[in-house]
Amino acid sequence: MQARPDRRMNTLTIEQVRNQRVARWLLICCALVFAMVVLGGFTRLTESGLSMVDWRPATGWLPPLSDAAWDQEFSRYQQSPQYLKSNSHMNVHDFKGIFWLEYLHRLLGRIIGLAFLLPFLYFAARGYIRRSETPKFTLMFVLGGLQGVLGWYMVKSGLVDNPAVSQYRLTAHLVAAFMIYGFMLWVALSRLYPAEGRSVHPLFGRTLALSVLILVTIISGGFVAGLRAGKIYNTFPMMGDYWIPPGLFALEPAWRNFFDNIATVQFDHRVLAITTFTMVCLYWWRMRRAELPRRIAIGVNALLHTAILQVVLGISTLLLMVPIVLGAAHQAVAMLLFTIALYLCHSLRRV
Repeated sequence: MQARPDRRMNTLTIEQVRNQRVARWLLICCALVFAMVVLGGFTRLTESGLSMVDWRPATGWLPPLSDAAWDQEFSRYQQSPQYLKSNSHMNVHDFKGIFWLEYLHRLLGRIIGLAFLLPFLYFAARGYIRRSETPKFTLMFVLGGLQGVLGWYMVKSGLVDNPAVSQYRLTAHLVAAFMIYGFMLWVALSRLYPAEGRSVHPLFGRTLALSVLILVTIISGGFVAGLRAGKIYNTFPMMGDYWIPPGLFALEPAWRNFFDNIATVQFDHRVLAITTFTMVCLYWWRMRRAELPRRIAIGVNALLHTAILQVVLGISTLLLMVPIVLGAAHQAVAMLLFTIALYLCHSLRRV
């Protein structure tokens, strides 16, 4: 007697294929956001972010295409505080060098919007994304759009009097990028590794706490970048001749020192970075004795190796007074460390 096909298994197989396709799309979007953060690091370190003094989200796709258009763009830049106070020596050729980085940064943002929106509409129309899930994916798109608005709000802070963006707005822009990235990554992992009928691992809470510590350290790094705090006390492990430098609480009220005092901001980032690295080492030591699935064990080892690389990059960046390549690499590896931590949180939430 011939066995009848199991419709339930066929349906499950189709659902798995659909989940994989949606997950691949989201992971591609994550890779684009990762590239966006790295490019943003180069833009910040080269001080190119203020080269475009207006924001045309609908019509700013094309760069200047003629000498007259370049002259017009440059004339607008010549009225900005950055040109008047820092770059008055520049000619049109010099201006192009900083313009292209900011232009590519904004162009990549638009590409990410299309790379998300068009497949989303396709997957929703084909039933790959259920109606109950539509608000979640719509929120991703809305957050991406708001991130563009926040980026312009950040740039505007450097177009008034002081040719430097607010460290508060820069850090908010950075953290928002991490949150959007983490949101998409989590949903992608949930498509690849469904969590039905499984229990939370006892070490999930510890992993979540470590992930929060990593994120707090990244936030403190945003203030270091915004204040250019890596340009002072370029020694390690001491800060000049001090373990604890003077003037850590020179500003009033006291809370401002954690966000506006250059020495305090660098000191805080050092303490948080060393603490995070120590906790990662202890976490790895504890996890290596636990019975874990192979993919989680690989993630734990990757977390330790990435943390070691990040510490080496951080110290090297500081000692060499923040060279552009090392500074951008330090930011990129921070995002990689966050990625691995989030992967471990997701894996241990349901095992």
